[in-house]
Amino acid sequence: MPQSTIPGARPAPRGRAGAGRGPRRRSGLAALFTVLMALMLALTACGSGSGESGEADAASAASADTVTITDATGTEVEVPADPQRVVTLSEMDLDAALALGVTPVGATAGRGQDGAPRYLGDKADGITMVGTVTGPELDKVIKADPDVILAGQVRDQQVLARLRQIAPTVVTFQLGENWKDAFATIGETLGRTDQQQAFMDEYQAKVASVQQDLGPAADSVVSVVRWNPKGPSTINKGTFAGSVLNDVGFQRPEAQQETAQHSMPLSMENLDAIDGDWIFVGTLSGQGNDVDALDAAMASPSFAALSAVQEGHVSTVDGSQWMSLGGPLAAMSMLDDVDEAMAN
Repeated sequence: MPQSTIPGARPAPRGRAGAGRGPRRRSGLAALFTVLMALMLALTACGSGSGESGEADAASAASADTVTITDATGTEVEVPADPQRVVTLSEMDLDAALALGVTPVGATAGRGQDGAPRYLGDKADGITMVGTVTGPELDKVIKADPDVILAGQVRDQQVLARLRQIAPTVVTFQLGENWKDAFATIGETLGRTDQQQAFMDEYQAKVASVQQDLGPAADSVVSVVRWNPKGPSTINKGTFAGSVLNDVGFQRPEAQQETAQHSMPLSMENLDAIDGDWIFVGTLSGQGNDVDALDAAMASPSFAALSAVQEGHVSTVDGSQWMSLGGPLAAMSMLDDVDEAMAN
């Protein structure tokens, strides 16, 4: 008996093929859905990873733009990794920056000088003076627009606080510290440690060359004297000049063993304190009354009686170089002076 047909009803499937088609289709759709979900999760993961990597790269780049320096006071200072506008507030800072190939946009004048220390010559041409040896003029420092300030031996906390409001400020040395330590700090601050080490290697080679030129004379007793109208002052063992002479191997007179920078002016009756196998004598300004006083002293009987004078072992030198805070360029020039005077 034929089956009745219900209006609108779908005919029942016949045969094995018709019976299996529905489940297979559902299985295929489920598999496709699973694949699509996996792709979406993978893309999401990639996007998330890319963002994290980008943030890490940005943070790394930002940190590479600055470095943290521990200055001579123990203060940590964040400075540009490659500073372009440098202000130097001591003779040593200026000397060291120039030795590293950095020309400051501002500097303080050398002691006894109207401008940069005389021995630097044209190396310091065009540098604006922003103060004197007694301290910076803050308005001029601001005008120089520095991105880092080498503050030398600035000790006034109020001045340091004002300087740090202008730009990152590094105190590069404490009074009495060796110039080599200050040079290392300056090299690190300016991002030029390789150049600093290369310069020191050259310096050590120059010391060895001078020692070889001098032979036994490298053991001489060497006196250093700064002359001014009030009389001579001895430049002692604890000074910049003393450290360079010590590197060569020289001995110093008994009266020049102190760590203090220099003695009080001596009377002409006490000139024995400046005697030695060799005397290097100079003035800070190199002009005017200083030179007149030196000329008068060297013509006096008291000076003529010194053993070094009688031996012809007296050399006049640039006091701005020998009798200042010094630096790497001054040290190299000192070695030239010693070699020229004593080896010949």
